[in-house]
Amino acid sequence: MSAGDAHLLIVDDDERIRTLLQKFLMRHGFLVTSARDAAHARRILAGLEFDLIVLDVMMPGEDGLALTRSLRETLQTPILLLTAKGETGNRIEGLEAGADDYLPKPFEPKELLLRINAILRRMPDTRAEDAAPKVLTLGTIRYDLERGELWQGDDLVRLTATEIQLMKIFSAQPGTALSRAKLVEELGRDRGQAQERAVDVQITRLRRKIEDNPKQPQYLQTVRGSGYMLAPD
Repeated sequence: MSAGDAHLLIVDDDERIRTLLQKFLMRHGFLVTSARDAAHARRILAGLEFDLIVLDVMMPGEDGLALTRSLRETLQTPILLLTAKGETGNRIEGLEAGADDYLPKPFEPKELLLRINAILRRMPDTRAEDAAPKVLTLGTIRYDLERGELWQGDDLVRLTATEIQLMKIFSAQPGTALSRAKLVEELGRDRGQAQERAVDVQITRLRRKIEDNPKQPQYLQTVRGSGYMLAPD
């Protein structure tokens, strides 16, 4: 997906930051809508669809983490959190809430642009194709490789953008153990122990969606000393 195709929602209670980000991202080809708080964002989301949400964590009333958790119940739209809390624990809390990436404040607008573009590149092409889809079977779960979709019976299992990318990475090499460092690289993230811990968080969330017993995974296995491996039927 290119910038010219993408509609972004900026949610921040600081009017100055909202205005600066909206102007900056529009100059780089994005269609941008802004919201001043969580309630305002909910009203906008009720009537419009977005390709990515840039969401401030520290807001009065319902904060960004609470809004992220709530949105994840119905939306798979990618969410990038802006947070003044740079500690690893706070970042992991954001990922556990359902965010796809985070950016500590203060930040350079160019880094925000790079992260937005990286997330959008990871989004699958959902245009319909006539060819019969290829499918991996994971017990009662089916993974459509062509569409990047996870199904349980007739129900579509909602995935975040990062979970979609992880399934794409694993399904390209079923039966092969992939290290945390390799997954960080494939996800387009910066190297480091914090990012590898973040991958562990994402794996835990993904297991809840594909495993009958996430604590004893059968399909998304941990390979001791090597990393993780997808083992379809």
